[in-house]
Amino acid sequence: MAGPGGPTPFDNPPPNEAFTIGVNENVKDCSATGEPGEGNPGFPVRCRLVRTFPDQATAIKADAAHLARTDRRLGRAARVAGDFPVLLRPPGYATLTWLVLGQQVSIAAARAMFDRLNSTLGGEVTPGGLLGLDDDAMRACGFTRMKAGYARGIAAAITDGTFDIDALSAMGDADALEALTSLRGIGVWTAENYLMWALGRRDLFPAGDLALRVGWQRLTDADDPPTEGQLRRLAAGWAPRRTAASFLIWYFYLGERAGE
Repeated sequence: MAGPGGPTPFDNPPPNEAFTIGVNENVKDCSATGEPGEGNPGFPVRCRLVRTFPDQATAIKADAAHLARTDRRLGRAARVAGDFPVLLRPPGYATLTWLVLGQQVSIAAARAMFDRLNSTLGGEVTPGGLLGLDDDAMRACGFTRMKAGYARGIAAAITDGTFDIDALSAMGDADALEALTSLRGIGVWTAENYLMWALGRRDLFPAGDLALRVGWQRLTDADDPPTEGQLRRLAAGWAPRRTAASFLIWYFYLGERAGE
């Protein structure tokens, strides 16, 4: 399911990119063989390179275990979620563009659009490559006029040095969110998700995400989903482990849907 800004972490990664698989460091390097990565049954990898971020993944899993012990509602979520994998995407322009493409659309639509873009650019989504596409090529990939403007603006900012995407990794969460949301087309949801999935930040909760809101409604047997503000206030009690809470609710939601 997509949130107000795009796909959840359960979407497949861009085919030319890498991502983290659970907390397993024994992941096969696909760069030479093109074979699926090992160590994560149910989440096969199709990529040229697999990177692992065991510290972040292990910490998020430990945070989830702590929350499951200390919050009965998240404990219920954990029983449905099971031993879920922690998926991370590689930081950079490709992941940010994937999030932009996924704004207000389904996972399947976001995947299809990114796949077309990736194919159009020869298997690598870069700022320079995207800036070389004309309007017709952008439309053929699935970009609306507005999203094309967002993606081009971000690419231009990276290319001319007014936005340093690599510098985000050295910033605190608040500063990184401010830097990202200064870009046209990047709202709080997109910024929070980028920091979670690309940088493995442990204390973020994209409360506007529809899957989180509906997941919490089902988890608590409420009549209606909470508002973004209500869910964000609730999530404050899970600091500094809010990313893990997001995973627990997302995987609970996914498990509930699978059982329907």
